[in-house]
Amino acid sequence: MTAISHQAPGGNMRMRPLRRRIVVSALAATLLSAGTTASADSADQPSTTPDSDQLSQLAERYLQQRADAVTTNPARLRSADVLSAATGPMRAELQSDLAALARKGNVYKKADGGYTHAEVDVTVLDTTTNGDTTTSHITENGRLHLPFTAAEVADGAPEYEEYSVPHTLTFTRDTSGAWLLAADKAELDGGPVPSTQIAEPTDAPAPDSENEGDKGTASATTELPSSSVDPKVTPDAEASATTSYNYSAMVRYANKYWKTPSNDYRTYGNDCTNFVSQVMRAGGWKATSGSFASRKDNKKWFYASHTWTTSYTWAGAENWYWFAVKHSKRTKSLNNVWKLASADVLQANWKPRNDNIIDHTMVVTKLYKGTPYLTYHTGNTHNKSLRKLLADHPNAAWYAHRT
Repeated sequence: MTAISHQAPGGNMRMRPLRRRIVVSALAATLLSAGTTASADSADQPSTTPDSDQLSQLAERYLQQRADAVTTNPARLRSADVLSAATGPMRAELQSDLAALARKGNVYKKADGGYTHAEVDVTVLDTTTNGDTTTSHITENGRLHLPFTAAEVADGAPEYEEYSVPHTLTFTRDTSGAWLLAADKAELDGGPVPSTQIAEPTDAPAPDSENEGDKGTASATTELPSSSVDPKVTPDAEASATTSYNYSAMVRYANKYWKTPSNDYRTYGNDCTNFVSQVMRAGGWKATSGSFASRKDNKKWFYASHTWTTSYTWAGAENWYWFAVKHSKRTKSLNNVWKLASADVLQANWKPRNDNIIDHTMVVTKLYKGTPYLTYHTGNTHNKSLRKLLADHPNAAWYAHRT
């Protein structure tokens, strides 16, 4: 995938960062209508800048409503409060999205029980006001709770799926002085979108992708009887310590850095394969020799301080495939995605009819009763079930790797 560096958003007027947490049951009781509050304030004295608490509350309510819509919570469609604090075009867009998210939630419910309830944290990073327009850069961190009992969670089931999404929110001031939500641009960067978003992942191969030929048949998606799935050999059971990898270390690394990248590595615009390479390295994969001259060679896999001294196989999904399976044989192709085990890797080509180039890379961080749960960057997601991914992308080609 193409390497794109991130730069922090800036502005000519900064407000202090705010962190807030909403629980679904407390939402209606604790938040007031932003439009009503703003109108009352403007009646006393027109304000040239919005109140930071007011905008952060509106952002929280808006994003919580989206998360509620994809759950099985009966109160998920109570959206009048948010809609009253949005502009006409934004109100129409939100109504359409909420209906689409409700449909998505029903698909998830059929796939694996869906989500029971949602929690959303919002951090306001930067806010800029220019006349009657205010732009806020925020990070949404969400937890979508899964329908497992406390006993099942104690037995190893994931309690929730997590996601983290940067947003750029735009607010405009109306004639009464009220600040209304006018636009939301979620920074999705081309990977599978979080469950609270409605979009398709982009299918634009990185220009440095080298397709070495026919990959053969992609991994099947038909669910297998548990008795037909070969258990993954753990490091402790390996005959030779020199050939084993530390799968527990791989999972620990992914669990630690799924949301906030390690300072030991740079990030890319499409960061999924960069992240999985880090996970593999944490578990014992050794870098090959390499330099600027050999960075395009799929036989090489190495990381250095600059993109031009890092191999394409490190951060490019297609290139990583060929290094892992063909040249290094560090992974073995699995003929069915339901054979995935902890620390195994799953790759996807979203639209195989368009090309033969892999678009995305993920790692298994949990396996419960035969269902793998995947973790990945772009967009940053922790423990999303394979069932939901298959439901989201029925036409994708999947490439499962035993690591």
